[in-house]
Amino acid sequence: MQTLNFPKYSFRFKNSENKISIFDHIRKKFVILQPEEWVRQHCIQFLINDKGFPESLINVEKELKINNLRKRYDIVVFKPDGSIHLIVECKAPHVTINQDTFDQIAKYNLSLNATYLMVTNGINHFYCLIDFNKECYKFLKEIPNYH
Repeated sequence: MQTLNFPKYSFRFKNSENKISIFDHIRKKFVILQPEEWVRQHCIQFLINDKGFPESLINVEKELKINNLRKRYDIVVFKPDGSIHLIVECKAPHVTINQDTFDQIAKYNLSLNATYLMVTNGINHFYCLIDFNKECYKFLKEIPNYH
């Protein structure tokens, strides 16, 4: 798999029926290793190991309904009170992050009301703080550490 713009992490792999799987610590199972999953697993490790987010507050690949449409988010980090702190949208490294990517995560956030958004393709990472009063987002250099 391609080297990503994240620190180096160690992962558990399994080969079954000529398909390589990677262990997801949040879902507690092996998942097929695709380029987007490679980015997702790095991002999870980044949030836990480098930003200090507790594993217990991280949720991965869950379904949500937006205007009666079923969508799936990549990563959500909750606050201890159950509200949403951060939504992460992961793309494969070859996917360019553009306005459509931000529109996708912004639509998710209409129903989730996260404080922060992160979009990454493993190479480029973008972080935003949501200003609910002004109904806009402000780009940040990095996502704040968990506190």
